[in-house]
Amino acid sequence: MRVGRIIVSYLTAAAFLCMLWTCVAYIMELPIVPPPSRVLSRLVLVFFDSIAVHGAYSLFRIGAGLLMAVIIGYPLGVLMGYCRRVDRILSPFVYLTYPIPKIALLPILMLLTGIGELSKILMIFLIIVFQVVIAVRDGVRAIPSETYFPLRSLGASFGQILRHVIFPAVLPKFITAIRVAMATAVSVLFFTETFGTQYGMGYYIMDAWLRVNYLDMYAGIVTLSAMGLSLFGLIDCFEHFTCHWQER
Repeated sequence: MRVGRIIVSYLTAAAFLCMLWTCVAYIMELPIVPPPSRVLSRLVLVFFDSIAVHGAYSLFRIGAGLLMAVIIGYPLGVLMGYCRRVDRILSPFVYLTYPIPKIALLPILMLLTGIGELSKILMIFLIIVFQVVIAVRDGVRAIPSETYFPLRSLGASFGQILRHVIFPAVLPKFITAIRVAMATAVSVLFFTETFGTQYGMGYYIMDAWLRVNYLDMYAGIVTLSAMGLSLFGLIDCFEHFTCHWQER
């Protein structure tokens, strides 16, 4: 039921935005602001021929960067939160590198790894991994130390403690970190896809803008927005099925 309510709320918000967009388009009467009906018609026309391919490349880059960030950031955050000695060693490195604007590192990544897929995936990875590390570490540190005493006295291994205590306790903060980082990742992905590639929604939108093809440009923007909305929806559904115990 909750998933159905979320879908209805999304559709309601989309309908309201389309109505507002239509009003602005007819008031301004400019080719740079076409009505949504024309944009959606163009989107349907070119989706399978071009936009679907560009969207698949963008989703692959986001998925690969997210997977790398989880594989590296989650265990690192658990170790930092569970072992204070590891935290004292690694925290200075995290705090010194986390505030650096990641988009400023794009030229360095391109010089080191080239202008292909790897530099774009690494950029997404850098945006997400720090938030994952900090969220997981703080989540583990928030668990009272007394929680572990009876488990250790009963002979529980670290793997069992991780599975039955740490993982459920940290999961809400971990999902929140992914949700927050995802918005920034999609925005930065648009920028990175304007360099050294011929595929991706960022390239598609900028190419349409340079060709003064406003319908294609808006169709790309709508598609990119739908991709972001879908990612947020998937995260919300994952949270609903894995953290239903904290819902009120």
